[in-house]
Order: sequence, then C-alpha cells, then structure tokens
Amino acid sequence: MAGAAKAARPRLGFLGVGWIGRHRMSAIIEADIAEVAAIAEPSAETAAEAMKLAPGAERVGGLDELLSLGLDGIVIATPSALHAEQSVLALASGAAVFCQKPLGRNAAEVQAVVDAARAADRLLAVDLSYRFTEGMQRIREVIRSGELGRLHAVDLVFHNAYGPDRPWFYDPALSGGGCVMDLGVHLVDLALWCLDFPEVAQVSSALFASGERLAPNPSQVEDYAIATLELADGTAIRLACSWRLQAGCDAAISAAFYGTGGGAALGNVNGSFYDFTAERFRGTARESLALPPDEWGGRAAADWARRLAAGERFDGSAEELVTVARVLDRIYGRA
Repeated sequence: MAGAAKAARPRLGFLGVGWIGRHRMSAIIEADIAEVAAIAEPSAETAAEAMKLAPGAERVGGLDELLSLGLDGIVIATPSALHAEQSVLALASGAAVFCQKPLGRNAAEVQAVVDAARAADRLLAVDLSYRFTEGMQRIREVIRSGELGRLHAVDLVFHNAYGPDRPWFYDPALSGGGCVMDLGVHLVDLALWCLDFPEVAQVSSALFASGERLAPNPSQVEDYAIATLELADGTAIRLACSWRLQAGCDAAISAAFYGTGGGAALGNVNGSFYDFTAERFRGTARESLALPPDEWGGRAAADWARRLAAGERFDGSAEELVTVARVLDRIYGRA
C-alpha cells in the first residue's frame, strides 16, 4: 500500500469508466504519475474504450476483485448511491480513494467515509473539479490577499439546460437529491472554500419540480433551487441551480464575490460548460484574471494521484466534505 516512504508509481484501479471515469483516467495517464493497473466496468463496450487508454490494465468483475489486487488507490465513478459504501470498503482495505461527487447522499454518509479514511490513514479526495479552474484559483488568491476588503456578498449560479440521462438521478433514494446534489454541491463548495470554510449560521431555501414548490425533505428530486446561506460574520451567500431551465443557452455558470474593496467573478463563455473567464472589479472598471482555453477537467484527479505518489496519507481537510454535505442537508430541509 502507499505509505510515507513509498516513491514508486501508485497502482490504481478504476471502478466505473463511463465518460467521467474515463476522462479522469486520461488525466492521470497524461500526468504520468501513476499506473492504471485494473478496471472494473459492467459494460464491455465502455470497458473496451477505457482499455484503449490503458492497454496494460486488467479488467476485473467489480470492487472486490479490485481490492484483492492490493492496489494503492481506487478511482470511483459509479452511481451516487454506491459512493459512500464503496469508498468505505476501499479505504478499509488500505487503498486511497478518489471519488466522483457527491461522496454521499447526505452528511451521515459523507462523515462515515471521512471517518474510514482517518481510521485507515489513507488519502481521500472528491472530484470538486471547479476548484481547479485557473479562474477560481486566481479569484481565491485575490480574496485571500485581502484586496477585496471585507467580503459581504457571494452570488453563485449553475443552470444546466439539460437534465441527467440516467434514471437513477431522478430517484432521491438513489441520488440523494436533484440539481442541488448534482450542481449545487459545486457552488456551496466553491463559496466556502474561497472563504476558508467559515461558520454557516442560517440556511434558507426554495426547491421546485416542474414549476411546483416542494415541501422540505422532498420525496421527489428538484429541478430548480435557490438558497441563501448566512455566515456567522454576516456575509450573505446566494445560490441558484437547475436542470432544464429555459435560459436561452446550454449553461449559465458563475461565482461572484463582492467586498468593500472590490469584486471578482468567474463566468462561463457563451453558454459553454468548459470555457471560463475570471475578472477583478474596481468600481466600474474590470481587469482580466484568467481566459480560456484552460484544460481543467481532470486536474482534481491528477492532483490526488500526484499527492498519492508523494506518499500523502489522510488529510484533515477532508472534513470540509462533511461541512458541505451538512449545508446541502439544510438546503433540503433534512437538518
């Protein structure tokens, strides 16, 4: 297993190699820091596509077979209902874990995974990929430099003109929720990450499905949601996310931070899911912080693999995953 003294390339297993899993595999391969040793994927066609990227990998039947190989790390890209259980099993076996979001369907599941990582002293990371865009990296630097003064307002949006194409996304027992669990998790994480995870004092929200407002802790998934987070220091965070919103473009994605000394914002370009600009505001003037192109999609996975190769073990910042999950529970009215 990977340890503090190990400098060899980590041997990784990939559990699920659909589009996301395959893309993360490609990023790790391109970074040239780990070996793709094994793949577990029920679809023969999908597995074959992944094997083209890693022709030396062994195809196995599932997680148990992956864990029997004594791998250093497991990359999990399976349906959300399986994430927590699979992560706990992998960590308990001695493997580090990189998991597609959400890590769990609620805060209790996420806490169980983080506890397992701590007990096993293994590196745990989740694919919160927007942290790794050049634009968000630059904005976080500006915020932490103090240039924006005292921040008092944060506005975040993620509207996706399309809904997920897998039926399990629409069953809250399997997905944990709708657009908030799918997209809102990124918004909550970005806001709290940029602000160094301050205390969230109050949470209010409104969730909708097909235009109808849902009761708290709904029994169906939401396709539109708004929420306000009030921080203990008085800062207000507002977020909105949706599936299939008729917004006139493929996607509307933004994260804006406003303080007494100016503002900074990330925004997608022409409805793109992939191209972002970042700008710094001073009054009515603006300056560019980052421009496309920016190949950011696989950076979170490559970063985890790099840290694993360096011998890193449990990182206490994994508790941030629990903090985000607790906020999501409050948005859903589960806490």
